Amino acid sequence: MLNHQDLMARGLAKLNEIDGEQGDKVMQALADISPDLGKYIIGFAFGEIYQRPQLDLRQRELVTLAALAAQGGCENQLRVHIHASLNVGLTRDEIVEAFIHCIPYLGFPKVLNAVFVAKEVFAAKE
Repeated sequence: MLNHQDLMARGLAKLNEIDGEQGDKVMQALADISPDLGKYIIGFAFGEIYQRPQLDLRQRELVTLAALAAQGGCENQLRVHIHASLNVGLTRDEIVEAFIHCIPYLGFPKVLNAVFVAKEVFAAKE
């Protein structure tokens, strides 16, 4: 088992690999209100969960996009993870297709919300 410092270092490296500047923005936004939440995100989510070898980063981001779309009300996190999905090599078509695939399971309203967030992220990247 890794110590706290090692988890944080490993997690920060993975966060930067996946999210680039978007990850830094999330961490900066938490710094003045809940730095501990930022530490949990880095140490647990990125230091442990994202390190597991069974899924690659593209697969992990597809799962994350579907989970966020399913919850609804997660538009800010969808923005971050759509950026991350592009950073790890998913195409715009793959991201949109993943949302379309969710229609029978989530319904049109949640998928429409996710697709409109994707449209916003894609436009900002142009």
